[in-house]
This record gives sequence, C-alpha cells and structure tokens, in this order.
Amino acid sequence: MKKKIVIPQLKAMKAQGRKFSMVTAYDYLLASLVDQSDVEMILVGDSLGMVMLGYDGTVPVTMEDMIHHCRPVAKGAPNTFIVGDMPFGSYNISRKDAIHNANRLMKEGYVDAVKLEGGKTVAPIVAAVVEAGIPVVAHIGLTPQTASQLGGFKVQGKTDEAAQQLVEDALALEAAGAFAIVIECVPVAAGRAITAAVSVPTIGIGAGWDCDGQVLVFHDMVGMFDRFVPKFVKQYANIGPTIKEALNTYAREVADGTFPGPEHSFGVNK
Repeated sequence: MKKKIVIPQLKAMKAQGRKFSMVTAYDYLLASLVDQSDVEMILVGDSLGMVMLGYDGTVPVTMEDMIHHCRPVAKGAPNTFIVGDMPFGSYNISRKDAIHNANRLMKEGYVDAVKLEGGKTVAPIVAAVVEAGIPVVAHIGLTPQTASQLGGFKVQGKTDEAAQQLVEDALALEAAGAFAIVIECVPVAAGRAITAAVSVPTIGIGAGWDCDGQVLVFHDMVGMFDRFVPKFVKQYANIGPTIKEALNTYAREVADGTFPGPEHSFGVNK
C-alpha cells in the first residue's frame, strides 16, 4: 500500500527532477481506484460541474457541491494527497470569505489542500489563506472560472509579453506562499519558462513536458466524457463505448427473456 505524499516531498521531487501525477476524482469508488494506483495526487476539481452535474462550465458550482464530492473522495483515498477546488465566488469577495471557505473545504471536505485560480491579483488572497494555516495550490494560464474574460477556452501566453506576465504571476503566487502551481493550456515554451522561474512544483495540463507534474480529468483520459475532448488529453483507455455496449446487451437480454437465467435465480427448499 502506498503512503500519502507530503508537501516537502513534492518540493524535493522538483529539485531531483522526478515527475509526479495527479488525476481528478469526484466520488468514493473512483477515489478508491486511484488510491490503489501509483498516482500521487487527486484533484477534486470544479470540473465536476460539467462531468458530474451537467453544467456548461464551472461557474455554477457551489461550496456545497465541492464539499459533497470532496468528502467521499477523502474517504476513498486515504493514502493519496487530495486537493479541493475553491469554486467561483468562494474567494473573490474578500479575504475573510476566502479563509472561511478554505476552512470549510479542509474541515468538512477532509482535503489536504485547496486550489484557487488567478495570478497577481489573487496573490493577497493566497497569502491570507496560507497565513491561516491552509496549504494552497495556485492555478494560472487558462482559468476556467474566468474564461469569459480570456475570450473563451483558448491557449494563453502565446506572445512573449503574455508569457512574461504568466511568469510574473507565478512568482507572485510563490511569494504569497502557494506550494504548487497548476499551469493550464499554454505553449510548451511558456510552461518551461514558468517551471524554471519558480522553486515550487508546477503541475501542467496542456502546458508541455517540462512541468514538474501533470494532471488530467479522469473521465477524459479513459474516454467516458466525449462532449468535448481537449487537444492536451491522451486517452489511456476508451471505456465509454464498452459501458454503452454492456447496457445495450443488458437491455436486449431483459427484453428477450434471457436474463435473468437459472444461474442468477434462487430456488425453493423442498
């Protein structure tokens, strides 16, 4: 059985050039499977808004939604480091609200750290949450909660000036106390520059191979969510069609009377 990784180990892995992995999970069953794997970290992402709740984006996700999903993940994966997403509206009103809601994710959701989106502008919020004793993962590049401000779900940091801004954002977040930084949907060169500029681990999602770790949405990587498949996703399995075929076979056997059979039924004692 693996042992839960801790923050100093993640920092040591960056220094040693050792890569680590993270996947999303939103329920007990999936979390327990991740816990039996070699993956070091779980993100209970607000992507559950699309994957689990059917929303078009992450903005409608509430604190109650996040806590509801974080709790079973924590129970299912006691040996995996768990990061819970701070949903839109939970930290962008005031530092007091940010600390209160981060406390809720830790106390009620049982997570090991929280994640929030934004660059320099949220650095004071990150600092306040860290000072309150709560570990923070930052998130820059494409930030889904504010994608409308970025012109949609598009690659960020495509010019020298934009990439430099991301580097400055990362440095500000590191100075604020974030112990890791997610970098989403940027050119390889930008991911490389950010990773080289900071001493904390970076976690890439569409940010190239130079990041210290990688994260993928589980349902994307196994072919269960096909509404939209980003370019940066590699499908390690394609179980969506297999599940649909199993359901169709079941429905067909029920309709034609071949299920249940004698082997699935109970007899009566004489």
